Amino acid sequence: MSAPTHPRYLPTAAAVSRRRRAAAGANARLHWWALALPALAFGLLLLLVAGSAEAHAASGEASALLQVTEQLLRVVV
Repeated sequence: MSAPTHPRYLPTAAAVSRRRRAAAGANARLHWWALALPALAFGLLLLLVAGSAEAHAASGEASALLQVTEQLLRVVV
């Protein structure tokens, strides 16, 4: 008999971890904040972009964007 041409394969810890994650694939669940935080960030950025057209330098009154942001922060916190 001849000697094997390839050394014996021993899976590393990383390979075992990848295999476990792949096996869990369809059963994996996201945390609530994994969707809520990006959605909140998107909403706030959208408000900033939408309110930038109405920007006034050194105005004495609070802008609508600032009022909406304050209301959102009161609701969230």
